Amino acid sequence: MISQASEFKLQDRGFKKLIALIPGWATDYRIFNALNLNYNYLLPMRFCPFRFSDELSNLLNKKSIDKISLFGWSLGGFLAVDFALKNLDRVDELILLSIRKEFPKKTLDEARYQLKQNKRAYLHKFYIECFSDNDKEERAWFRKYLLRAYLHKMNLEDLISGLDYLSQANINAESLAAIKKIRIFHGQKDSIAPIREAKEIKSCLPQARFICLRSAGHLPFLTKNFMGRFHNG
Repeated sequence: MISQASEFKLQDRGFKKLIALIPGWATDYRIFNALNLNYNYLLPMRFCPFRFSDELSNLLNKKSIDKISLFGWSLGGFLAVDFALKNLDRVDELILLSIRKEFPKKTLDEARYQLKQNKRAYLHKFYIECFSDNDKEERAWFRKYLLRAYLHKMNLEDLISGLDYLSQANINAESLAAIKKIRIFHGQKDSIAPIREAKEIKSCLPQARFICLRSAGHLPFLTKNFMGRFHNG
């Protein structure tokens, strides 16, 4: 996540609908490289979380795009909710993954401290925590394709900016009542975003569907059975 103006890439994959894939903290659009969804993709190649909603709206206006689905993972879930609440008439479906109501201040303060002490060591620990003990193949894929790049690419200023955004981000479930189509995916073994918080959000949204991936950690969309659950939902 970079503090300069956002840059988006439209990827025409031959489908009718468009979906924005919004990554979480300390990752980028490449975290979605293994996904094969029946949508054309809108990928934030770089973005500032504080300006994301306005800049995405401006892009849709420029491209004359009326409707879009949002696929927001972790921090990206807060961004997806923020955009949806400001653009209710533009949202086809809101898809939230690995979300929580908010991140505790103590957790974020500790992350800031550890990053400033040893950024590489903290990120390595964070990436490991994104996987459950059952996510062996998923962890191997991440290590092969993304780990080295992420450890080198993510700069301290942008990581701190992401934590600053999370310090004021929250999901008020009642505010989402006007959105007709919502799906919430969550790994049962998620150690970063406790599943109970996602269930509490769902409990306030009778129109939402909650999909639990029982063996998954914080990256449920990398698991083998995610695609089937997604397309059947």
